[in-house]
Amino acid sequence: MREIELLLSLTPRQWDVHLSQARFRVLVAGRRFGKTQLALAELLFATWGRPGSLAWYVAPSYRQAKRIAWTRLKSMLPPAAPAAINETDLSIRLPLGGEIALRGADQYDSLRGNGLDFAVLDEFASMKPEVWPEVIRPALADRRGRALFIGTPQGHDHLYDRFQFAQSQGLAGASTPDSSDEFAGRARAVAGPVSTVADWQAFQFTTLDGGIVSKEELAGAARELDERLYRQEFEASFEGTAFGLAYHAFSREENVRRCEYRAGARILWSLDFNVHPMCSVIAQRQGDTVEVLDEVVLDNANTLLACESFWQRIQGWRGKHNMGTLQIEIYGDASGHQRRTSGAGTDWNLIREFFAQRYGQSTAHIRAATSNPGVRDRVNLVNSRLLSAAGERRLFIDPKCRQLILDFERVCWRADELGQPTTELDKSDRMRTHTSDALGYYLAQAFPPYAKIGERHDRIF
Repeated sequence: MREIELLLSLTPRQWDVHLSQARFRVLVAGRRFGKTQLALAELLFATWGRPGSLAWYVAPSYRQAKRIAWTRLKSMLPPAAPAAINETDLSIRLPLGGEIALRGADQYDSLRGNGLDFAVLDEFASMKPEVWPEVIRPALADRRGRALFIGTPQGHDHLYDRFQFAQSQGLAGASTPDSSDEFAGRARAVAGPVSTVADWQAFQFTTLDGGIVSKEELAGAARELDERLYRQEFEASFEGTAFGLAYHAFSREENVRRCEYRAGARILWSLDFNVHPMCSVIAQRQGDTVEVLDEVVLDNANTLLACESFWQRIQGWRGKHNMGTLQIEIYGDASGHQRRTSGAGTDWNLIREFFAQRYGQSTAHIRAATSNPGVRDRVNLVNSRLLSAAGERRLFIDPKCRQLILDFERVCWRADELGQPTTELDKSDRMRTHTSDALGYYLAQAFPPYAKIGERHDRIF
């Protein structure tokens, strides 16, 4: 059978999930484990040779469903038995079989009314909690359909609740020597189910368990991510990062030390174009290590005042080291392309004009980004420099940077009126977030957030 051929390409850990006879399975796994590949194989298995059956692949949005699964699903169809493919509806009617359709959970009320034999809920943590109890679960009732929840943790949310429930009601998805043997698994798949187990079963696997991403790639990721984010993304750990301190990796004992300007080093200046206060940080870099030498925090200021204050701060270094032309790199908030803190022009144009008037004393390199990274991505990046998952600290702050240190110790994530986590920082204290934002803008350009972790090239699906 074609579905057996497809399943033979699964990894041992994917076999563990497939061979479970539980009606509802919850798979929590690290990035690039192969969750979607397993989901598509399961959809074909649920409908192949089963006329009248209906299976849905549900993603957080219709666009995500199409982007993630549509092309891959079509590529898995056997060319010898052409299927009826509806590009508009994102559905496939299999020859001598049932129908597979891709759906988005963003407009979940429109999904009501269908009876389902099988449903995959991909990236369940990114869906509204009501999707399962109000829409998908009732759709499975009359046909006694099955469901597979898959996702990577995003804190203690409804994926965590579903995982905990599956653990308490059913069997834990711990691997056994038999189930990890691929050849034994193939034999059981052909033979069919051998016993009836609980309705629910939970599985939890790391990225490395998936066998797709190499250890070398994971070691590289460990150097770029902070410890909590690495555990969440690649070890499938439910980390309590939604609330509490944003910069949890900071340690006053380990990250604060006296930082002296090194003669000849490029001066790094990064700004947050807030007005009350206007904040910026002055730093230097040696290899992968960044030292924050000073901060400029001004109340009711504008861009020109910030430039003048910065210029005064660095003159002492120029005189101490008997230097001629200072090499300066300037970073900051991308909104400076539009905002006008002094009313005379954009913030970035004002900075260009200021340093043009000091030609010969300094060479300013403007590194103005066209857009800012996401807040959570930027905070995660700062945490990774404070303390990476590999145990490295590559960001140090001079004790005189009092506002930056207070940011690291006090800035928290904001909760909404229902107490649910948001992706925004708590700005109720007007003094908080601005100096750490300024530093984050520099780090996001100097050390871009980690790229997609590559897959091993010795594996073909």
